[in-house]
Amino acid sequence: MKKTSGIEIENQAIENSIKEIATKLFRNKEVDAILGYSAGTIPMASPPIIIRKESDVNKLVWNNFCSINLAKNLLELVPKSFDDKKNNLKIGIVAKGCVGRALIHLAAENQIELKNIKIIGIACNGIINKKRIEKEIGEREIIDISLFNEDILIKGKGFEQPFSYNEYLNELCKKCKVKSPPTSPELKEICSGKCEEVLSIEDDFKDISDYELKSYDEKWKYVKDLLTNCIRCYACREACPMCYCHLCFVDQNKPLWFGKTTELSEIIIFHLIRAMHLAGRCVACGACTSVCPMGIDLNLITRKLEQIVKERFNFTSGLNIVDLPPMATLNMSDKEDFITEEN
Repeated sequence: MKKTSGIEIENQAIENSIKEIATKLFRNKEVDAILGYSAGTIPMASPPIIIRKESDVNKLVWNNFCSINLAKNLLELVPKSFDDKKNNLKIGIVAKGCVGRALIHLAAENQIELKNIKIIGIACNGIINKKRIEKEIGEREIIDISLFNEDILIKGKGFEQPFSYNEYLNELCKKCKVKSPPTSPELKEICSGKCEEVLSIEDDFKDISDYELKSYDEKWKYVKDLLTNCIRCYACREACPMCYCHLCFVDQNKPLWFGKTTELSEIIIFHLIRAMHLAGRCVACGACTSVCPMGIDLNLITRKLEQIVKERFNFTSGLNIVDLPPMATLNMSDKEDFITEEN
């Protein structure tokens, strides 16, 4: 008989909690549909699923490959969520910490109304970086994945290879301090399951300390080397819950900001402008990196901007619906020394 590891026990407990709360929400007619994760048809994939009846609750799953930020899917679902009489439908959503933060921030930017949403909060135990594993496995086909003794056991035709669970977690998950959806007095009515009140986050940004020690030229070279393999597929944009513009700047023809080639200069322009649009808005979910087909880790750029916003405005996105993001408001006491900084 197969022994169950600690990680598997955690995952099963989280999944059981999701199903229990979902069942209760349907029975009490508190939701018309629930958005969550499902078992994928291929290893290391847990795509979104929408269920509309209690009998489908068993289709909901939780594992360490639930990397998609469901707030993005909810944002696209909300405009279509009306019954025959054009009444708003109530939607439940399975939310780990970063999904909860995204929901709160989207509400602060008036993109969704939280009164029509029920948050099924869970305490996330980390998402595995499948791109790193795929890179090391190479062209060999992965047939089965299991978790055992703090290892990820990858099986395929003619091979079996363990990977350390803690080592292969997403870097953002290792630094994450908001495992469950943040809550507040304004949100208590819509939160079920595991939610936590988070007033602020203390972050030393040690994960980008090596980058900070580099010279200006070294930093520029690092960014160029980081982005050189980008094919401009825009998967990062499509996965990001904060990229909700109906017309993205890269798709505009009038004015035409820059070309659509894969020249390095245009690649860098795309990523840096998109990053600036996320300043004070990124919820550190890592969805952009998780979906990149080239395995580019975009977290350095977003983390650097997160640090700047924290230091200059003492703001962290997605903790409450009261404080507006710095780029959406003006405070006369805001620091302006960056205007005169030479470097």
